[in-house]
Amino acid sequence: MLSGKKLTNLCKKQGVSDSQLAEYLARGGMSQDDAISAVGNWKKCLYSPTPGKEDVERLAAALGVEVGAISEWRVSYRYAPMSARKARLVSQLIAGREVQDALDLLTFTHKRAAPAIKKLLQSAIANADEQEADVDNLFVSEARVDQAGRRIGTKAWHPKDRGRAHPIRKEASHIHITVSEG
Repeated sequence: MLSGKKLTNLCKKQGVSDSQLAEYLARGGMSQDDAISAVGNWKKCLYSPTPGKEDVERLAAALGVEVGAISEWRVSYRYAPMSARKARLVSQLIAGREVQDALDLLTFTHKRAAPAIKKLLQSAIANADEQEADVDNLFVSEARVDQAGRRIGTKAWHPKDRGRAHPIRKEASHIHITVSEG
């Protein structure tokens, strides 16, 4: 998947404009105006239209870099049956680390979220490997946990004194992990 931040940084560093990048995309069958708007959206991290593998390869050729230099691989676990606050403790441990170091850390972390985050990280590594990235050179560029609200089917109550009831709140979370080459 194309990384908008990396694309923007490389364009600034090399002094390449949107129209120059759009010329390479226009050669692939996209019109010039559509290509310019697509490059502008991708630089803003708006992936509409969704960049295909050929588009990423053309952008890398235009910038004179390898495909891995402007790519990142994302995975997410939506509605994970764990509290976001507790899953965040584990995700903060691996953010910014090399992939193998993060896997070793998750193996020996005694938290409930650790096995789920480890599976996610392994999935991200497999995605990168399938796109022919250098797996030994990967690092966790982002590990984020968002709150998803109350888990479906967990509406329950604790009976309290004088006829009152307190809700049992079982929370869910969305876990997002991004891996890129460094």
